[in-house]
Amino acid sequence: MPRPHLVEPLVMLATVVQWLVLSIVTGAVIGVGCSVFLRILFATEGRVYAVPLWLQMSLLVIGGLANGLLLHFGYRTSRSSLKDSPIVSVNEQHGKMPFRTLWVKPLAALITLGCGGSAGKEGPCSHIGASFAAGIGQLLHLNPELRKRLVACGVSAGFASVFGTPIAGAIYGVEMLAIGRIRHDFLFPGIVAGVTAFQVSKYLGVPYSTYHIAFVSDFTELLFLKTVLIGILCGAAAWVFVELLQVAKRLFGRLRDRYALWPPLVPLLGGVVLALLIMVIPPDYLGLSLPMMERALHGEPMPYLGFLWKALLVAITLGSGFYGGIVTPQFVIGAVLGGAFAHVLGLASALGAAVGLVAVVASASNAPIAAIFMGVELFGADSTLYVAGACVAAYLIIGHRSVYPAQQIAFSKSSWILARADLPVGDEKIRLSYGLLRWWSARRRAASRPKASDNDKLE
Repeated sequence: MPRPHLVEPLVMLATVVQWLVLSIVTGAVIGVGCSVFLRILFATEGRVYAVPLWLQMSLLVIGGLANGLLLHFGYRTSRSSLKDSPIVSVNEQHGKMPFRTLWVKPLAALITLGCGGSAGKEGPCSHIGASFAAGIGQLLHLNPELRKRLVACGVSAGFASVFGTPIAGAIYGVEMLAIGRIRHDFLFPGIVAGVTAFQVSKYLGVPYSTYHIAFVSDFTELLFLKTVLIGILCGAAAWVFVELLQVAKRLFGRLRDRYALWPPLVPLLGGVVLALLIMVIPPDYLGLSLPMMERALHGEPMPYLGFLWKALLVAITLGSGFYGGIVTPQFVIGAVLGGAFAHVLGLASALGAAVGLVAVVASASNAPIAAIFMGVELFGADSTLYVAGACVAAYLIIGHRSVYPAQQIAFSKSSWILARADLPVGDEKIRLSYGLLRWWSARRRAASRPKASDNDKLE
């Protein structure tokens, strides 16, 4: 059958127009919703740094109980069996989200961050974006495939509105869905929605930070290799971070099951643990910890174990049942780690912090492309090559782990690793490839054979 040479371009033009309209409307709505949330957050978060220790400890315990009660009773208002995870919505629920519980997670995040819980600000915004986009899709009676795309671009718009990086935010919302795969048909809606949400939030007065990091304009191989080493360190730190999250969730889950604890009491217990920890860990690691990240990006000395303290507090906060975002902590962990170890490699502390910030995002979220664009948007075009090497190295080092257990594995990161496609990373068991196992078995057999003596050789 001959190809319709004139019809196809017209259909594609109609597709572009369709997504321009849908994405602009969706991005504008999400920009307004995220701006309202962020303005409330900025008015309440960060005040715990200046209060006495006893009050910090008390707020953490009270905040844990408030989170537990809110999440326990808030979700009872939903009559739907749908999960409110954006990744699950796109991968498994055909772009549907429970709209009745839209308010629960943003309010829980305000409580978490307001009382000093260590978490991020982007989770509620991606939730707002996905929920609004799903609602618009249902209101317009879009088919399942269009709803999936709209929810993905809603997530992109939420991230762009939070971080002020519209291109990186758009790609992050698509790349976070699966390891090793990007749906290119999601990119145009995501970019348009992300740019729109960012501009709306900027117009409504949401502040965005700008950074001036002195990268070398002329490429040098030595500096590139040093930034790759920073990326390897960041991949290892992201590995520790993900493992701590999983261990904390298992431990608090076992305590709940073993002692038949009422679910709202589990976050309260997490608040007690946090309150005890801040007696020995500086309060700078509470909340968003943005002042610490800012100091790292300005070249101030960072403690070597600072990244570990932040990872530990975040793991206990989220693992015990507080709600909050998971990307902002990655920024802080990466910036503190990169700033602390930069001078060991002969790098400026600010440069190491900048590279580390995006490298941890590339690995812990399995989003290297979005992280590279984030580095370019935050630190300028001179950072591109150095950020790219660090991000890809970190992405490989962490292996098949993720801060998002619902993230699917599309392709294995190594030919020596076997992983079934399209299964959530939290459910899949990674195995060594048969070729590597055969090679290893052959090496072990060769090593176990007795070596011939010199007399045997002469005979």
